[in-house]
Amino acid sequence: MTRVTAASAAAPAAGPVRGIVMPIGGAEDKVGRMTVLREVVRLAGGSAARIVVISTASSLGDEITHAYLQIFSSLGVSEVVGIRPESRAQAAAPDLVEAVDGCSAVFMTGGNQVKLAAIVVGTPLGAAITAAHRRGALVAGTSAGASILSTHMISLGSGGATPKFRMSQVSEGLGLLPQAIVDQHFTQRNRFGRLLSLVANNPAQLGIGVDEDTAAIIRPDGRLEVKGRGVVTVMDGSAALTTAYTATGTQPLMISDVRLHSLPRGVVFDLDGRCLVSAPGLPDLSAPPTVARPVDVPAGLRPDSRRIAAEGAHESTAELRRRPASS
Repeated sequence: MTRVTAASAAAPAAGPVRGIVMPIGGAEDKVGRMTVLREVVRLAGGSAARIVVISTASSLGDEITHAYLQIFSSLGVSEVVGIRPESRAQAAAPDLVEAVDGCSAVFMTGGNQVKLAAIVVGTPLGAAITAAHRRGALVAGTSAGASILSTHMISLGSGGATPKFRMSQVSEGLGLLPQAIVDQHFTQRNRFGRLLSLVANNPAQLGIGVDEDTAAIIRPDGRLEVKGRGVVTVMDGSAALTTAYTATGTQPLMISDVRLHSLPRGVVFDLDGRCLVSAPGLPDLSAPPTVARPVDVPAGLRPDSRRIAAEGAHESTAELRRRPASS
């Protein structure tokens, strides 16, 4: 267990029953603005946060563990602990479980999600992560660490835009997002088809594809807010028609009536209601609709004919003003 701590460690941040779940699409910025990682720190409690970094999935070993410890410490976190169990027996070690029991946030790195699930799910460490979530701690994961957050975890699969039979495989995750299947590096690795094929086979589950350097912040009330550079893609197959149960081999699937949502930063989406809540530039979607009324033209109004002529034209208003009156 690797530890970076301040002289006086802060107590775990208090939170509601069930904490925030934060899947990150991988390749989050670690040297520039670090928008996503700063959001992890903010949601974990800021300078009073106590973050446990689990680096089991990564092939980089202690190198990646220390990298995240230094990043979170540089962002002002009081106490950061790194743990890296390499077997299910190690995932039962009391000191690792104790580290998670006392934290305000768990952060799981990228790497191999099959290894992460095989070592953590169903162990005392996995139970401690679930318990931390239930008492209000933030549970975040990037890349492989994002996949394991759902109940049905994508364990392997090929890329491509066309959904096909047996295109991917699922295994058991931590179950913190029981209503969804999470995929990562979504746009960058062209994983549209494999997530859509899983939605075809599991229409009760939402498909959530998270781009790189992007996070889906999912609150206890089911509302998802997007942060970061890319988009979060949500696939709703609750009304879908599909040939998934008659397909054979690797043939393309027919799937119809899937609702697709592409959500950039600042957008809020209700996973429980499966609908958009708010988006920058749109009116308040939760407000009751207003009745359209005829437009009253104020007395004496003289419209600017040049501005009206310029709307939709290739020439700007300034160019129209410079044009000779005879033209």
